[in-house]
Amino acid sequence: MAQAGRRLVHRLDQLGEVTDEPDKLTRTFLSPAMRKANTLVGSWMREAGLAVRVDAVGNLIGRKESGRPAAKTLLLGSHLDTVRDAGRFDGALGVLLPLAALDCLRRQGVTLPFAVEVLGFSEEEGVRFSSSYLGSKGYVGRLGATDLKRRDAHGRTLSEALGRPPGSVPAHDRRELLGYVEAHIEQGPVLEARRLSLGVVSGIAGQTRAELTWTGRAGHAGTTPMALRRDALAGAAEFLLAAEAYARKRRPLVATVGRMAAAPGAANVIPGLAVHSLDVRHPRDAVRRRALADLRGAARKIARRRGLRLAWRTTQDDAAVACAPALTGLLERSVRAQQGRSLTLASGAGHDGVIISSLTPIAMLFVRCRAGLSHHPDEHVAPSDLAMALRVMVDFLQRLAAQYE
Repeated sequence: MAQAGRRLVHRLDQLGEVTDEPDKLTRTFLSPAMRKANTLVGSWMREAGLAVRVDAVGNLIGRKESGRPAAKTLLLGSHLDTVRDAGRFDGALGVLLPLAALDCLRRQGVTLPFAVEVLGFSEEEGVRFSSSYLGSKGYVGRLGATDLKRRDAHGRTLSEALGRPPGSVPAHDRRELLGYVEAHIEQGPVLEARRLSLGVVSGIAGQTRAELTWTGRAGHAGTTPMALRRDALAGAAEFLLAAEAYARKRRPLVATVGRMAAAPGAANVIPGLAVHSLDVRHPRDAVRRRALADLRGAARKIARRRGLRLAWRTTQDDAAVACAPALTGLLERSVRAQQGRSLTLASGAGHDGVIISSLTPIAMLFVRCRAGLSHHPDEHVAPSDLAMALRVMVDFLQRLAAQYE
């Protein structure tokens, strides 16, 4: 297994060189780098004895049959796309780790009593079409008319980019499935603080994204008195600080404005228009909904006081997802067997498991990342932690096989 661990490290490095942008790692939905990544990872899947295909939305799927008639299927995987200027572990680890585990079992002559699909989802980060989970949505048959009408920065719709939009039928009937397990870097500092390589996820926080548009009146920066201004950007900025203050008082609620633009965008002109994002997350849906109502109310008050018009458009709304007790319990036993103890923690980040949970029960394994850093080129997982994760994944598959027998 030591050799398999070294191979996993090397492959993560190799995949990290596949990019759309020179000198930084960027792979976006249906881009040339994504096609190259599918080809490269697909070749590794074939080496491990999996049959490989790419579906209508660009998801890479490697399947290994059990050899038993009517055997159920276990799904394993994550996404192969990245944010811009990314690290090489986010997403990719969840595809290459189960592939390495299956290869270990193959070399040991172990045949699993269930089929396995290793999934490399084509889109999770939402970079190209400003909407997350397009790959997993396609896999479960949930790409709707609104999704297909989304446009990228060049004005091309998702429907046009796909060429032949997929139907609404999921890849599997839920009765065929054992569940879905996703390994992912933690993207946070808890495991490092506890000096643990691995943790098991209890659930994924609910998430709402919105786009707020503030409309005021542009004017000369030198001749318009402060009291007579209708500055759209100032209103948006006041709301940003109000949202931050609101979330700080209500842990573990988080509220983020990650993107903002103002027009006309001249140094000597009062902004007449400001548009920005809002991302609100909490493990409990009721708390998140209350926060959204309060923040919307605060935005309206700011708009009225400043003489602005406000438009609030929800762009994404995902309920919190609880991980399945049976799969999670089995994963915890594997972690305890290899690490000595298991830590349970919630995920504040979104994952493809959010979407896959509509099709089958899910479980997640978190792997420590240095300083909790993610979505950054310095993202790093120690080889010893990768080796531990590989041992746990092999142990989990064997335990599930024994239970299935």
